[in-house]
Amino acid sequence: MLVLVAWYVVTDRLAPYSSRGAVSGYLAQLTPRVAGQVTEVFVQDGEVVEAGRPLFRLDTRPFELAVRRAEADLAQAMQATEASAASIMASQAVVTQARVELENVRASTNRILSLARRDLVAQVDADNARAELRSAQAGVARAEADLESAMLALGERGLDNPEVLAAQVRLEQAQLDLELATVTAPTRGAVTNLQLAVGTYVSPGTPAITFFDARGAWITADLRENQLGNVTPGDRVAILFDAVPGRVFEGRVQSIAWGIDPGRPTTGGLMQNQPANEWFEPARRMPVHIELEGGLEAWPRAVRAGGKVSVVVFAQGRDNPVAWLSSALLRLRAWLSYLY
Repeated sequence: MLVLVAWYVVTDRLAPYSSRGAVSGYLAQLTPRVAGQVTEVFVQDGEVVEAGRPLFRLDTRPFELAVRRAEADLAQAMQATEASAASIMASQAVVTQARVELENVRASTNRILSLARRDLVAQVDADNARAELRSAQAGVARAEADLESAMLALGERGLDNPEVLAAQVRLEQAQLDLELATVTAPTRGAVTNLQLAVGTYVSPGTPAITFFDARGAWITADLRENQLGNVTPGDRVAILFDAVPGRVFEGRVQSIAWGIDPGRPTTGGLMQNQPANEWFEPARRMPVHIELEGGLEAWPRAVRAGGKVSVVVFAQGRDNPVAWLSSALLRLRAWLSYLY
């Protein structure tokens, strides 16, 4: 009995173990930025899609009518300038499309650079993302320059005419709404738990599709507070996925959470005492963020978000008897995971 207690204490300090780990990932509830009735759903549940792939489309007729109405308002406002509105309308449409593309590229680039800082994607991918962002920014600049040239062609009367400027803003908004009627994938990822059907009315802020970003995943393991004494970011970790029995993967501690919600209720602005219903209060656990070595390419295909994970953190390195025995026990558990 004393040997087991001693082993329990020593492993908590040198090689803490936890079977309360889970696979975590970037989850997004995609919502449209305009309201409307769904007329087309382009994806199926569980489908992997690339960035920019259309996911679903709202009824575009109200938005097309709004564009036509805004074009008519702009043409009417410009009649006094004795100039054609066709070039302004075409240039404005290009500007709107370029801005939407830039917004999508910027979001994708930020995500890739975040993964690159954690060494989860190759540096060449980060360089390509920066180049794509610069290209999108240049596209917006070119489109805005063309629009400015078209406006300058109207002369001073057109540039200073408040009715023309107001009509131009309304046209830009109508064109943007038409672009946003088609919701696209923000990054490469997977659609899950799809329940969206044709005929559903959706609006901004209402989740329509659950989307997993396929370019980011990590492990969240809960360790007791008294196991964290020697754990630091960068420590090596042995990882066992229940979805991949018989194999032990390598990883590193990325970070340790600074706190958790203790669930203390308050009344009248004062904290309440928690009732003591047990002889010993259960140990509280802190989430530890663990990255799999090898980046995204190393992730097993069978692993899914929320899957169960067991980990051993080598808080004092792997060159000690406790680490060797802990690693051997985890490998034994890996083979036993075929059975349960």
